[in-house]
Amino acid sequence: MRLTVLAVPPVLSLIIFDLKLSGTQVGILNAIPVCLFALIAIPGSALIARVGAVPALIVGLVITAAGSFLRGFAYDSAVLYISTIVMAAGIATMQPALPPTVRQWVPNRIGFATAVYTNGLLFGEIFPVILATVILTSFDGSWRACLMLWSAPVVAVALVIFFFQPTQTTSATIVTRRSWMPDWRAPILWKIGLIMGAANQLYFCTNTFLPGHLLATQRSEWIGVALTALNVGQLPASFLLLASANHWERKAWPLMLAGVIALSGVAAVVFGESQMVVVTGAALIGFSCAAVLTITLALPALLVGPDEVPSLAAGMLAIGYGIAMISSVVGGLAWDAAGKPAFAFVPVGIALLSAVFVPLITTFTNSHDNGHSSAGK
Repeated sequence: MRLTVLAVPPVLSLIIFDLKLSGTQVGILNAIPVCLFALIAIPGSALIARVGAVPALIVGLVITAAGSFLRGFAYDSAVLYISTIVMAAGIATMQPALPPTVRQWVPNRIGFATAVYTNGLLFGEIFPVILATVILTSFDGSWRACLMLWSAPVVAVALVIFFFQPTQTTSATIVTRRSWMPDWRAPILWKIGLIMGAANQLYFCTNTFLPGHLLATQRSEWIGVALTALNVGQLPASFLLLASANHWERKAWPLMLAGVIALSGVAAVVFGESQMVVVTGAALIGFSCAAVLTITLALPALLVGPDEVPSLAAGMLAIGYGIAMISSVVGGLAWDAAGKPAFAFVPVGIALLSAVFVPLITTFTNSHDNGHSSAGK
């Protein structure tokens, strides 16, 4: 879900030089995955309703691998965009398939199982970065070979799931294929979508605006260590949730606490005068983003009946990544209007308030068990 996306930043300078990309073209390339994550979530739910969660997951993996492999043949920006769209569409298909898959395979440990695959997602963001130098050296500095290589583990995972998926024999694994369209009138959909969006926009916007902020304040030498702290800072939260996810299910306070920690991290990044403060702030942002992401990804399988999980997950992902797109654009406009990159974090901080206050007005109960519609929660 992240290997092929995060394989680009370490070789981006080579891609820019080879394909002669402009700054705008680079921005488009970076925006494509987030855009597709939002746009394909609902069609992904439709595919799940037609073929089931696990087949949809395998289809998404195959499409992702194909798109990533085709990027190696890009001879201009248009081909690179098209292959990136294919790759991102595959990932966007996988994302709504995972919550119902968790519900089918591990119905009694949904929080833990979600923490497991979220932990993998976070490592998938780190592996391409730390292994980039080794891979580039092995392939004589070829960014094309580097991107094509990351298709291999994606295919391997698809094969593992196809041949070794659990046998679905119990009633807990049966999912009726009723509705694939999210109930846009359901308050719970918008509430958990806003909470997820708070974390999504914070992560993607910090990756985008932090380098510009440090460059404008003549602290460019801090960029690498700050971005490393942002990504590695996610791991402690992920491991913490692996150990205690089942105790934090359906609770508002972990989300609110993570929101407060995130706001503290943003303040440290924007106003910090020392490298230690800025790096610590970036790590706090990463920690809180991982915590909110893991908890919210588990909610669809916890809050509604099995047949409603794919549509609720798809709607949550569409809202969450849509907010990330909007926040990124508004943050860029704030940067240009004020003439200082630090102002890009103003809309980011405002959007982040959702993680603090929305849990206060949300009841995280299972509407299926209670016999009530999720629209009433």
